[in-house]
Amino acid sequence: MVEAARVVVPARTAGDYLALALATCGVGLIPLAPGTWGSAVGVVVYLALGRAAQTTFDYAVTRGLDLSPQTFQTLLTTALLFVVFIISLAGTWAATRAEKLFGKKDPGAVVVDEVAGQLVAFLFVPWGAGWWAVVAGFVAFRAFDIWKPYPVRRLEGLGGGLGVMADDLLAGFYAAALVSLLVSVQILF
Repeated sequence: MVEAARVVVPARTAGDYLALALATCGVGLIPLAPGTWGSAVGVVVYLALGRAAQTTFDYAVTRGLDLSPQTFQTLLTTALLFVVFIISLAGTWAATRAEKLFGKKDPGAVVVDEVAGQLVAFLFVPWGAGWWAVVAGFVAFRAFDIWKPYPVRRLEGLGGGLGVMADDLLAGFYAAALVSLLVSVQILF
């Protein structure tokens, strides 16, 4: 009688499940284009943040505060930077742990980096620029994330969650610069 080899899988902890939830953002296990789904989550977060900032701004104005549109944009940009910072910290931890759990470097199911990078792509987009700017930010980020121009690809080599997050954050800055240029040209003409 031949006994089958047993594979011992260590029990997952609550921290493992939290890391997987953060790393996959609820969409990372979708088999078709998980990175694109992660970017879509980033767009939803951006739109929700913008709406919350708009509601807060409108409430303050109805209460008699004399605020300018620039104040609103500053509020939104500050909130966006804060959220990107928190997602980047949590994402670095979660991606490091997820790499160990999945047993491979930068697994496709880890999409928290796409969420953060997509948010960075909207940093310089004025809230009222229109839907075309949101679509342009989405497309530009996905293009830079897939293309990985210099030095984006090199940042992947940082290892662990830092490498997972850093390349997408830089791709997000490239996309932000491009979309900012497009918005500026559109405003001029």
